[in-house]
Amino acid sequence: MAIIATGQDAYIAVKAEKGDGVYSLLRKQGVDPYETFDDFIALNSENLRDSIHLYEGRTYFLPSVDSTSTTKADKVVAPKLEDRLSYPLFGEGYSDVAIKSTRLKGAVYYLISGHGGPDPGAMTKYGNTYISEDEYAYDLTLRLAKELMAHSALVYVIIQDKDDGIRDERILEMDRDEVAFPDKTIPLNQTARLKQRVEIVNDLHKKHRGQFQRLIVTHVDSRSKGQNIDVFFYHHAKSKNGKKLAESIHNTFKEKYRKYQPNRTYTGTFQDRTSLYLVKKTHPAMTFIEIGNIKNDKDQKRILEPDNRQALAKWISEGVILDFESGEIGPIR
Repeated sequence: MAIIATGQDAYIAVKAEKGDGVYSLLRKQGVDPYETFDDFIALNSENLRDSIHLYEGRTYFLPSVDSTSTTKADKVVAPKLEDRLSYPLFGEGYSDVAIKSTRLKGAVYYLISGHGGPDPGAMTKYGNTYISEDEYAYDLTLRLAKELMAHSALVYVIIQDKDDGIRDERILEMDRDEVAFPDKTIPLNQTARLKQRVEIVNDLHKKHRGQFQRLIVTHVDSRSKGQNIDVFFYHHAKSKNGKKLAESIHNTFKEKYRKYQPNRTYTGTFQDRTSLYLVKKTHPAMTFIEIGNIKNDKDQKRILEPDNRQALAKWISEGVILDFESGEIGPIR
């Protein structure tokens, strides 16, 4: 590790090792990846594969630091203890949530990851191992929950697995011990499962009547192996606020692709899909997100790489903040 001064700024130069991603590299250097991801990407934009991935053995610069300091501990200032909260569901190493801002203060979010319990959702074989939709949708949902909490939102994680937490592995081990908030057994019957989730969300929605409330449902799609898809969004046809939420996140993704992958066109869409049970029956304004095709090789990189799951969570959270700060549209959903 070396300190390199350029003009008024000083940068730490570090070499990427085998298996490093942006988030893991930042964490190893004692830098908060949630705070510095965008700055890191901008600083190293010409030295990244696909505008977001590291090359093994290449040198990368960490965001600006105090040039008079030479130890990692000196360069990272932790938030005050009172600016943190603990959320054990995120798991060991992630349960501590540093509060970044009050930008979502007063907002309530319900997060549902697809399937879970007796239903793994879409499955495919990756190498010699089976992977399933519910594990990856759940990991992304936890990461999103942490991002929203860091901006002072009240967040309900509706599907929970108290053993898993946020995981940094590519292959997430399958299990069937998920429960529905607060500790309800998930039914085997599909209609009963969906009805249970609707009832939980609608009861909470009633409890928080008068507050800004939104629901975000996360799934992984399953299509033919050759079909590469971008992240896309559904909303209720008659929900102006649901459409605005979906559009806000969609626009954030378009901007991120324009900034970080300028040679690639973002083809994700947002559209009404009121026929979906959760879209039709839940009361809060909501968006239903499909993050990729679990069977497609390119989409698997987006889904399996923990750094990519974190980037997705951060981008979604930025769209959520955009939606909240722009206000509601009338009284409709």
